[in-house]
Amino acid sequence: MRALKTLCLGAAAAFIAGLPAQAETKLTIATVNNNDMVVMQKLSKDFEAKNPDIKLNWVVLEENTLRQRLTTDIATKGGQYDIMTIGLFEAPMWGERNWLTAFDNVPADYKLDDVLKSVRDGLSYNGKLYALPFYAESQMTFYRKDLFDKAGLTMPEQPTWKDIDGFAAKIHDPDHGVYGICLRGKPGWGENIGQITPVANSYGARWFDMEWKPQFDTPAWKEGLTVYVDLLKKYGPPGAASNGYNENLALFASGKCGMWVDATVSAGFLNDPKQSSVVGKLGYAHPPYGKFNKGNHYLWSWALAVPASSKAPDAAKKFIYWATSPDYIKLVADYSGIVTVPPGTRQSTYDNADYIKAAPFAKLTLDTIQTANMTDATQEKVPYRGISFVGIPEFQSIGTAVGQEFAAVIAGKKTVDQGLAAAQSLTQRAMRQAGYPKK
Repeated sequence: MRALKTLCLGAAAAFIAGLPAQAETKLTIATVNNNDMVVMQKLSKDFEAKNPDIKLNWVVLEENTLRQRLTTDIATKGGQYDIMTIGLFEAPMWGERNWLTAFDNVPADYKLDDVLKSVRDGLSYNGKLYALPFYAESQMTFYRKDLFDKAGLTMPEQPTWKDIDGFAAKIHDPDHGVYGICLRGKPGWGENIGQITPVANSYGARWFDMEWKPQFDTPAWKEGLTVYVDLLKKYGPPGAASNGYNENLALFASGKCGMWVDATVSAGFLNDPKQSSVVGKLGYAHPPYGKFNKGNHYLWSWALAVPASSKAPDAAKKFIYWATSPDYIKLVADYSGIVTVPPGTRQSTYDNADYIKAAPFAKLTLDTIQTANMTDATQEKVPYRGISFVGIPEFQSIGTAVGQEFAAVIAGKKTVDQGLAAAQSLTQRAMRQAGYPKK
């Protein structure tokens, strides 16, 4: 009997050994080194526990580097990544070129209709959705209420850039480590250009006229850039020309900035006592404008997409549905508090009374997202889509080159006139080489 039992056990073991092992799918995810994405990486253990056959490989990069690598990979069909973190600039253009896998037949329990329509539309081309938003943002004015109270100042709900200049002068106290204002100076089409362009829009500027001729030689651009540069020269921190989003976030969170005009998504981080020293001292206002309250705040979303070159598109979509779902938002709330959840993507977030109570910036965030118009952001007509960017492929290189010129102006290496002249010249040359105006 024992021999028979041993024989049976041996046969069973041999049979099991002969079965093919469960295939393990490896997903390589390229993302930006922003705080929300760092949290996503930490919480992805939840996804792996629920999907033991899928393993995640993370590539976390600085914003400019990420954009460069993803653009090169997808244009050459390199296939290095299964999931790409992209935005409203890339999604429609890459979707049009069939470089991305469309999100057709989204599962009902994902509740796609809950995703804000302005964000969905921005990630679509010709009615097809090519990425799902991890978070969405516009801009707001962050300020230190304690410093304003001490100086006897009142921030209006809708400040102008002239207001901002006056406030910065009164709260600027570098001897005690507090600078009047922080703004991005770091070159990049998504760094300093993404912040300077809405300022220029509000003074009546535009990148191109209807014949695709660059417009940097106009008074509107000179006025807008001068306002931005002068603020940083008079009241900004040292080395402002090298400070991008993450650097300014760290400065403001550590109490070194009296004001900061930047992404609404920052509010959650700044209200997290584990990461911010200014909790309870914050005030919020609409983004400033110059002469015109139009085009003065952008719309952006960091979103997750599947390149057509991915060898595991179904598994990639499975992860994206998890990372952009209502359940993920709840997971973040449980992990670090409801005030820190990814904002700007779902109406249900803003219908949640607990979130509204915990996040005094919530309604302002939603308002700026919903009022940012990507097809009507300038005083004069333009042939392009975008507020903080120009929706053409060539803009990545042109915007970064112009950003380098503007950083040189902020650093004091060039005058405003010299920086704008260089921007005009290099943009004219690049557009001519690219064959604009195109029929």
